[in-house]
Amino acid sequence: MHPVEALRRIGFLLERSRQPTYRVKAYRTAADALAALPEAELHQRLRAGTLTELKGVGAKTATVAMQAGAGRVPDYLLSLEESAREPVTEGGTALRAALRGDLHSHSDWSDGGSPIEEMAQTARDLGHEYLVLTDHSPRLTVANGLSPERLRRQLDIVANVNDQLAPFRLLTGIEVDILDDGSLDQEDQLLARLDVVVASVHSKLKMDSEAMTRRMVTAVANPHTDVLGHCTGRLVEGERGKRGESSFDAELVFAACERFGVAVEINSRPERRDPPRRLIDLALETGCVFSIDTDAHAPGQLDWQPYGCERAEACGVPAARVVNTRSAEDLLAWTGRHSRPAATPDRAPLLTAGGSLRTRDLIPGHKRCR
Repeated sequence: MHPVEALRRIGFLLERSRQPTYRVKAYRTAADALAALPEAELHQRLRAGTLTELKGVGAKTATVAMQAGAGRVPDYLLSLEESAREPVTEGGTALRAALRGDLHSHSDWSDGGSPIEEMAQTARDLGHEYLVLTDHSPRLTVANGLSPERLRRQLDIVANVNDQLAPFRLLTGIEVDILDDGSLDQEDQLLARLDVVVASVHSKLKMDSEAMTRRMVTAVANPHTDVLGHCTGRLVEGERGKRGESSFDAELVFAACERFGVAVEINSRPERRDPPRRLIDLALETGCVFSIDTDAHAPGQLDWQPYGCERAEACGVPAARVVNTRSAEDLLAWTGRHSRPAATPDRAPLLTAGGSLRTRDLIPGHKRCR
C-alpha cells in the first residue's frame, strides 16, 4: 500500500466514524504533503526517517507512512478497518442496498474538504452508479458559493471526471439557496443545464411561518427544483450546536412537492436527521417521493446514507418512492423537466395580488380548500 493511499484511507475511516475534524485533517494534510513530493524524494525520506521535517507531517502520520512504505498495512489502519466491518448503523440495510446514487454532495469548490475527483472516486468505490455534485450557490458566501462563472468552469471539470471514471457518472448539480422571496440563487439558464437541483433554505431560518411557507412553496413550484433539501433546517447535535426547526405549514409544502414532482430529501447527516420522523410520515401520507442523501462534505461522509435509510425504513418509505433507487437514465428522465420554461401555467404566480397567503392560491385543489 502506498503511504499516501494509507493516509487517505485512514482519513476516510475517521470521517465515516464521525471522529473530530482536527483528527481527520491531520491525516489528510499529511497525505497531501506526501503526494506533493516527487516519488524519489518520498522514498529517500522514508529510508532516512525524515518525513516529520515536512510541514503537516507529525509523528503519528509519519509512522503510518513508514509502515506502508515498508510494505506493511499500518497498525492504526488495521484497527480502523476492523471497526469498519460493521455498518454505521443497524437499520436500513435493504433500502441502502436499493440505492444507486447520492443526490447531494459538496467538494472543495465550496465548503467541502476534498477535490471533486476524490469525491467521485469514493462514491464509485462505495458501489454507487452515480453521484450528484451539488456545491453551494453564490449568496452563501460563508460556504464559498459558486458564482455563475465558477459553476460554468466546474461543469468542464465534471465532464473530464466522467471521461476518466466511466461507466460511473458524476452528475452536474447545485444546492441552490432559496432566497427570501422563494426565488433560486442562480441564473435560470445555468439551472436549466444542470442534471439535478437541490433547493434549500440557509438563511432567516426563524422567519414567521406564513412567510416561510410562501417562500418554500414558491421554490418548490420553480420548474428547476428537483429536491427540497433538509426542509426544517434543524441541527440536533454536533460542532455547530443545536438549532430548532423552522416554522412552516408542512402540509402545504409537502402538497406542493407532491403536485410539482419534487422529492423531499431525507438528509442523512447525523447532526441534521432532517426531516424528523413525524414529517417523513406526513410526506409519505401526502404522496411525496423522496431522495436519501448524505449531504457529504468529505469522502468518508459518503458512507453515511445508512443513517437516512434507517429513518426512512422505520417510517415505512418503500424503495419505489425513493428517486435515487433509479438508474442514472431514469433519474435524468425524471429531472428532465428542467427544459420547461420558468413560467408555465401550472406553476404560475402563487400569491394573491395583495401578497396574502391563501391555500387555494398556493395549491389549487388542495383538500383544505374543498
